[in-house]
Formats: sequence, C-alpha cells, structure tokens
Amino acid sequence: MALDANGHPVSRIAQRKLDHLRLSLEASVQSTRGAGFERFAFTHQALPELDLDTIDTSTSFLGKPLKLPFLISSMTGGAQAAGDINRRLALVAQTVGIAFGVGSQRAGLTHKDLRPTYQVRSVAPDVLLFANLGAVQLNYGMRTEQALEAIEMIGADALVLHLNPLQEALQAEGDHNFKGLIEKIGVLCKELPVPVIVKEVGCGISERTARLLAVAGVAAIDVAGLGGTSFARVEAFRRERPEEVELALAFSEWGIPTSEALVLTHRAAPQLPLIASGGLHHGLDAAKAIGLGADLTGFAHAVLAAASEGEEPVRRLLDGFAWQLRVAMFCAGAPTIAALKANPPTEIR
Repeated sequence: MALDANGHPVSRIAQRKLDHLRLSLEASVQSTRGAGFERFAFTHQALPELDLDTIDTSTSFLGKPLKLPFLISSMTGGAQAAGDINRRLALVAQTVGIAFGVGSQRAGLTHKDLRPTYQVRSVAPDVLLFANLGAVQLNYGMRTEQALEAIEMIGADALVLHLNPLQEALQAEGDHNFKGLIEKIGVLCKELPVPVIVKEVGCGISERTARLLAVAGVAAIDVAGLGGTSFARVEAFRRERPEEVELALAFSEWGIPTSEALVLTHRAAPQLPLIASGGLHHGLDAAKAIGLGADLTGFAHAVLAAASEGEEPVRRLLDGFAWQLRVAMFCAGAPTIAALKANPPTEIR
C-alpha cells in the first residue's frame, strides 16, 4: 500500500489524484495539437479612441461579479498535497477577483478525511467557487444527495459535472457506462439549489452535445477542448506495460480543439453562458475566446505549475494575463468585455 509523506496509507483514489498531479507537473502530457486560437485575429484599430488605463475587464458570471473573466479551472483535490495547492490557488483567486474550481470531489465523498483538501472558503470567502463531480458517477450510485453533499462540503456557488469518456476508457480502473446520462443530468439541474455547469476535460463539447445539454437545463457549459493537458497522455503514463502505454498514446490528439468547440457550442446554444478552457496560454487567447462567445476563460496547467512554486508566481502570472487582455481590448477598440464580445476576431485564411 502506498504511503503519504507522513507515513499514512493512501487510498486508491488519493493515489490516482497524486499520480495526475505529479504527471501534470513532471511529464510531457500537453497535447501535441493546439487549441486553434492562432487561426483567429482581431482587426487592429490604429485609432482606438480609448485610454488604455480606463479599459474595464470586469464582468459577471452566473450573477456573481468578477474583476476579470478568468477561471482557475478544476484540477485537483483528494490528496494532502493537492489540498495545499487548492488553498494557494483559491487565495490568489480571492485576491485577483476571479473564479475558482476544485477537482473531482469523489474522493471527499468516500473518504471524509480528504474533505479538507477541497475546502478553501477560509482563504477565499468571496470567490465564485465551483464544486466538481464526474457525471458518469450518476450511473454508479451517485444521486442528488451526494451532489448536495459535494456542494455543501466546500460552500460552492455552482456544481460542475465533468464528462470524460476517453479518460475513463483509458483508465484501468475506469467507469465505462455513459448510457442515459443526459436524463440524469436533467434531473440534477431541476433538483439542485445551485446552477449546474457541464464540462469536458480536454476533448471538447460538440454541437450535438451542446444541444442535448441545453435541453437538459444546464446553466452553463465549459467546452474544455483539445489543446491543453491531454488526459490520454496522463493515463498512458500511468500504465506500467510499454504496450499499454502505446495503445493509450494513440489517442493523444483525440478531441475538438477549444476554439472550434467554442464556436460550435455557441452556435448550438447561443443563450447559454460559456467557459472556454483547454490550451489557453495567455491573455490574448482569453480575448479571442471571449470574442468567439466565451463569458469566462479557464487556465489550468500554467497556474498549476506556478502554484508549485508559491502564491506570488501565480499572482504574477495572472497579472500578466490581465495586462495582455487589456492590451488586446485596447488595440481592438473594445473598452469593455461586452464590447469585445460584440467585435469578434475573424478567422485567418
């Protein structure tokens, strides 16, 4: 049995979380295909008729005000080391005025001693906070009561249900039955007291899936497309036998690039708030995503790497992204986030 740094036994779920965290930081798990934002460009305005210092990046999401349209995407929890990172990231989110999501709370539901690894309200009392559970667990005994428990566990403002069929298929311990989930998601949307957001974990949301989710009553969609961390690569590197590694690596480029998923989802469900995550590398990517229909833009790997060094590197990173967003808005002639959304970038032919 695996032991933690203090010599205590580590559960199988906690060990998987530690594996994911370690591989995300140490291994080559980034997608070899990009998110596609390089295919889009804003029309440059040489006379923007704006003062850069008055550019307004504030917005709101699900009724909660934010200083920036940024989200530290759902990544981790369920192991002691992950808890330290969650608190560090949440503290920065509170300071900067952005949204924050924890990783899958399944470990916290089954192991109460792991719940503190998700609990960040003590350092982030005002942050827009997302709980997180795997939608597939609705086919393995999870009910409204467990979803409520996850929400109450961290004092969340919304629940993220993540869809990860490829990851589950590649996990030796994966859950494979995704049949009938849309009806069960619809039930949760009706029964929970907080909004339900559905996201992928790096393979993107298709037009068909977006329509199904809109009919089911979800409050928002995170397209979470191809271009960032590849969970096919993560799961491949968790395998021990070389032939199994190669089998999984064949799916390294599977999915819909984030920019394409965003366009498709916005077309399929124009009334729904959207989050763009997966392979956004800087504030200019965020600006393009907003112009293409996103209301919030998520960052994961870059902030995780910075958080491994401390709070200040995360703050500097996000400050840099905010500066890039303001410059993009300034040169595109957009004084506000609403104006940026009204003047989308065009695809470069």
